[in-house]
Amino acid sequence: MSVSLGELAVRFGCELRGDPDRRVEHVATLANADERSLAFLANPRYRQQLVATRAAAVVLGGASAAECPTAMLLSENPYATYARIAAVLHPLPAVVPGVHPTALVSPGARVDPSAHLSAYCTIGERVVVGARSFIGPHSILAEGATLAADVRLTARVTLGPRVSVGARSVLQPGVVIGGDGFGFAPEHGAWLKVPQLGTVRIGDDVEIGANTTIDRGAIDDTVIEEGVKLDNLIMIGHNVRIGAHSALAACVAVAGSTTIGKRCMIGGLSGFAGHLTIADDVVITGYSAVTHSIARPGVYSGTLPVEEAHAWRRLVARFKRSGLLATRVRRLERAAGLKSDQEEPHD
Repeated sequence: MSVSLGELAVRFGCELRGDPDRRVEHVATLANADERSLAFLANPRYRQQLVATRAAAVVLGGASAAECPTAMLLSENPYATYARIAAVLHPLPAVVPGVHPTALVSPGARVDPSAHLSAYCTIGERVVVGARSFIGPHSILAEGATLAADVRLTARVTLGPRVSVGARSVLQPGVVIGGDGFGFAPEHGAWLKVPQLGTVRIGDDVEIGANTTIDRGAIDDTVIEEGVKLDNLIMIGHNVRIGAHSALAACVAVAGSTTIGKRCMIGGLSGFAGHLTIADDVVITGYSAVTHSIARPGVYSGTLPVEEAHAWRRLVARFKRSGLLATRVRRLERAAGLKSDQEEPHD
């Protein structure tokens, strides 16, 4: 596809500095762009590449305009504008209506005529597949699952009983939604399975990365609200609720019955204990262990950044001696009359 810079500027509300008739055909990085490419600059770390780029045009902010050697589309949010332009230049293939001969479709299922069912997918009783939805190969939709319009299950996606997926949501390969939650009651030294009777409700415009799993609720439902973005290899426990437009990076694990607020950002490899409540607009940096509820918006961290091994060993040694050091300081304070025994804190 070829689009003129003038058309892009009008469509996406950019200030164009350059020839409006110049056309671009694809997107590329600043370093690898050619005369038919559109690139972008959102991270100042890449300014050196901007100076030497061969791109036909660059989407960027006003602060970098003076360094740009080619046509530019000025935007207040260059990354978001680039994303919209990239979707125009590289559109997804249109959904071709039809049912592959190897698909297994139960008589009681309702499949919109505009939907596509790929090879070896299985559609259970009372399943509803909405308009223009794409069911990728080897996907399984269990009894009572419901897809709204324009849902895309790319391949090998499994939806458990009564799972609902909102409009325009995308589930990547290997996603499992609505499996049994991890519910077991201890009894006489053994474990008794607790029936998992709820399901999972997924809102509109949700994206779920490859091999992520979301367990169904024990009684009430597990809920993923609209606009949530989940990366690959995430584990969401039963009865969790994730608020609208939150984003969780890869390998996050959220234990059962925890609520994460709206517009939260969770760094990769973070873990959440169960039965917590996280406020709206909270940022958790990567590799953090969240063991208590968070009531106020803000940025929270739970790990130390990487250090050279010898420096890390010294830090650990000092940490282990910190209790002894605190005791010595308290003794010195008492000896100097700076602190009474009654004022001494108790660990």
